[in-house]
Amino acid sequence: MHKKVTEADIEEFEAKYRGSNSEKTDLKELYTKHKGNMNRLFCTMICSKPKLDSHRFKDIIDEAIGEGELKSTKVYEKWAKKISGMEPPTNPLERRAKAERKKQFNSILSNIMSKCDSKASSSEPTEEELEQAQQRLESRRAKRRK
Repeated sequence: MHKKVTEADIEEFEAKYRGSNSEKTDLKELYTKHKGNMNRLFCTMICSKPKLDSHRFKDIIDEAIGEGELKSTKVYEKWAKKISGMEPPTNPLERRAKAERKKQFNSILSNIMSKCDSKASSSEPTEEELEQAQQRLESRRAKRRK
């Protein structure tokens, strides 16, 4: 019997994996496999996002190069120089809580609804209308992920 994997299972795995020794090992192996091509590495590295992880991965790889564990490549050096000139994320390992995301979503949705309905500003959208709009947005988001 197969256990159904839930979004919570994936989030829990990701929270444990990101920043772990397993992640470091995978990063170094993929760096070697892709000869320092970080764009290819990000395509094959699980739970990785270039915007969140580039600075963190650069620090790990630079340390391994400094210790002689990995060899630097021209493609890596070019990527590393570009990353060095970018602002790092404030807390790359922190996952935004679902409740916080939902609260932000509802706030944005209310703001949009009030701007769209400025003529009839006295009439607030019903709970049902908000629910329908939220479902439409979530289904669009789900389609984009596929």
